[in-house]
Amino acid sequence: MSLFLRIFVMNAFLLVTATALLLSPWVTVSSPVLFDEVVVVIAGVLAMLVANALLCRYGLAPLKRLSGAMASADLLNPGTRPEATGRHEMANLVRTFNAMLDRLENERATSSARVVAAQEAERRHLARDLHDEVGQALTAVLLQLKWLADQAPAELREDLHAAQETTRESLDELRRIARRLRPGVLEDLGLASALRALTADFNTAGVTVRHHLDTALPDMAPEVELTIYRVAQEALANAARHSHANRIDLDLRHGTPGVVGLVVRDNGHGRRDDTEGSGIRGMRERALMIGAEFSLGTSPEGGTAVRMRVPAVEGAEL
Repeated sequence: MSLFLRIFVMNAFLLVTATALLLSPWVTVSSPVLFDEVVVVIAGVLAMLVANALLCRYGLAPLKRLSGAMASADLLNPGTRPEATGRHEMANLVRTFNAMLDRLENERATSSARVVAAQEAERRHLARDLHDEVGQALTAVLLQLKWLADQAPAELREDLHAAQETTRESLDELRRIARRLRPGVLEDLGLASALRALTADFNTAGVTVRHHLDTALPDMAPEVELTIYRVAQEALANAARHSHANRIDLDLRHGTPGVVGLVVRDNGHGRRDDTEGSGIRGMRERALMIGAEFSLGTSPEGGTAVRMRVPAVEGAEL
């Protein structure tokens, strides 16, 4: 029976019952109306309204549950689905909503994968240009400054040596930027070496970055290793820029069989609100693309802790 027919039948039943009671010998209305008769009529109307409210509440309860599921649906936290209970029409409505969520999540994952692939291609292209063109130009400037410093009068050598040092620092910074854009160490030496190099880049005078890397990591697909690296990179960048921390820890361990866990935590001031910026959303989307679990919480020191549990092999259970 459809939802319309169910509500119509319930209301019709109430109206027919009320009419039958009015026509029965137990209910009479005289003129002028007596007080007892007023009480009986008001009591009957109230009873009918209460019964109608209860029946409508029961009949529309599945819609309320579905409305709550719609309001809480989040494509960045997939997997939660309302249960298809109730009569045939309501169960079909819930199943249709669940199918729509499945389709939207698949389409979002596909589009996110395309965007990330395009971003990585652009990063590689930009890193190559920085290394091959800007890097070579700065190297040529550095050599020219060295030649000028050797040929210049003594009173100009100090200034030329300072220009040399500035150019050398700029060249080193350019190389660090190129490494972050395109982690060549990841491709050549593997994930553990790339993460060691990454933590070394974030070590500064005011921030100490420590790493704890499992030496027995399982073999993982290149896209999985790249996702772990990018999530760790973004988490370290957020902690270094925004947390006011003086210590950051990066852990990568192979604990549960078939699952690799990444944790980046700091001892900073933690998150001040529940809003998530583009960096956190980017980490969530990258985690979704490889079927990983991503969570953002509080570290034991009161700072922020980024956690990701990655299925290292096909068919691994999270």
